[in-house]
Amino acid sequence: MDTAAARPDPRRLRIALGQLGPRVGDLAANADKAIAAHARAREAGADLLALPEMFLAGYQPQDLVLKPAFLRAARRQIDRLAAACAEGPALGIGAPEFAEGRVWNAWFVLEGGAVKAVIRKHELPNYGVFDEKRLYAPAEPQGPVSIRGVRVGVPICEDAWTPEVCETLAETGAEILLAPNGSPYERGKLEQRHALMVARVIETGLPLIYLNMTGGQDDQVFDGGSFALARGGRLALQMPLFDEALEIVELEEGDEGWRFVAPAGRAALAPVPGPLETDYRAMVEGTRDYAAKTGFSRAVLGLSGGVDSALVAAVAADALGPGNVRCVMLPSRYTSAQSLKDAAAVARALGCALHELPIEGAVEAVGRGLAPFFAGLAPDVTEENIQSRLRGLYLMALSNKFGELLLSTGNKSELAVGYATLYGDMNGGWNPLKDVYKSRVFALCRWRNAHHRPWMLGPAGEVIAPRIIDKPPSAELREGQRDEDSLPPYERLDAMLEMLIEQDAAIEDLVAAGHDRAEAERVEGLLLRAEYKRFQSAPGPKLGPKAFWLDRRYPIANAWRDRE
Repeated sequence: MDTAAARPDPRRLRIALGQLGPRVGDLAANADKAIAAHARAREAGADLLALPEMFLAGYQPQDLVLKPAFLRAARRQIDRLAAACAEGPALGIGAPEFAEGRVWNAWFVLEGGAVKAVIRKHELPNYGVFDEKRLYAPAEPQGPVSIRGVRVGVPICEDAWTPEVCETLAETGAEILLAPNGSPYERGKLEQRHALMVARVIETGLPLIYLNMTGGQDDQVFDGGSFALARGGRLALQMPLFDEALEIVELEEGDEGWRFVAPAGRAALAPVPGPLETDYRAMVEGTRDYAAKTGFSRAVLGLSGGVDSALVAAVAADALGPGNVRCVMLPSRYTSAQSLKDAAAVARALGCALHELPIEGAVEAVGRGLAPFFAGLAPDVTEENIQSRLRGLYLMALSNKFGELLLSTGNKSELAVGYATLYGDMNGGWNPLKDVYKSRVFALCRWRNAHHRPWMLGPAGEVIAPRIIDKPPSAELREGQRDEDSLPPYERLDAMLEMLIEQDAAIEDLVAAGHDRAEAERVEGLLLRAEYKRFQSAPGPKLGPKAFWLDRRYPIANAWRDRE
């Protein structure tokens, strides 16, 4: 007897990975998107369509999940999806669940017109942008769910970032791990995801699929980059960063367990761009989605002739199209002729409209009105801020009148130390540079000049003249002003800010890293004072300066406590 001929066909499982972007709160539209993806998965012969964490509600839904009406509406959409997707593959979709008097971050498995299983999240992140312990109940680790007879373990996002849930799934019979995620972009995040998921594969001995969403939602941008790891940790699939995609992965059971079947006729590993490109892409996608999801198709910004506003103009043009971006030059008596030329060159290179709206007449009118109050007092930062605030007023008026999203142009370095004007250059509904240090602004400008990608709507080529990137930064609010009159050189400032903000470092850490103690203490003071001013201007209860310092989580607050 031919034993090879008698051997049964190996078990197989085809999973459609829906790396898609939902819209927070738009339950019906997200369900429609799931139905459309399900139709594509059915045509591809998939056994399961998997969608990311909390896809039905959009991520992060935040306090929406505390509203009973929203939870009831979400459940109605789940029932609608079960009926609409009764034929074809099972559907796995993230959604909030209200059950047992509690709210859960859940992943529903729908099959045959009904809810087949509900997996609930165990590990609830409560750091950075996450606030899940306040919103959801933590579930006990659960066992796998059967999909076409294959036991699939579903660790939801954070459940795969720590060992416990995956180990429980392996111990309870899981054959494959599928982790639906809502993981926002950070520089180097893909490498971190790879490393952590490899650890889960090594610990459990199971292949793993990591599914992430795309799209921007307020201050978060989800970068996709879904992937699959074979047993042993080999990368079997890498989906593109930031792009929506529906990818079919096929697994086959062999003598040594489940393995990924290589796709025919296409590359399994999408290219992974470098950090400057992913930063720039995140800025473009964040701007594009924020505008679309808030009802804007056009944007307006102040174009000063400096490097920050030039980069914002490029991002806006790439996100919305040059014809949908209005650049406004708002010169004062201190604006140099070169700045006017530089602003015009940027707008011309990008193909954006440029308007000139001088503010000097308004500055003089405000000066006359305040003259009786300021009599005998020397001009200082007050007069400088009047100029910035008038620019903000003019830009907001244009935004209101023409229905254009006002983009602000301050970088993270300036905002962190208070080198920005409240109700002035901080005006705007969206700031593409809010998490970009000044030294990185220069690098991103050079990168954009040298590269063009299909996802960019702006033109190719040099759009920010090198002289704009290389000239000494200045707010041009007084004669001969330079940023370095008020701040350390940006290379040193940014190095210290990265330690103080990103690493929660203290003064001693900065000194040990080679920074001058007096300069480090000065930067620390600027950082805390700027944070205190932002805190005092925000809604809610106020604290006095000393109580505020003591309330901060940063270790540098200890130094303030000792000095106060």
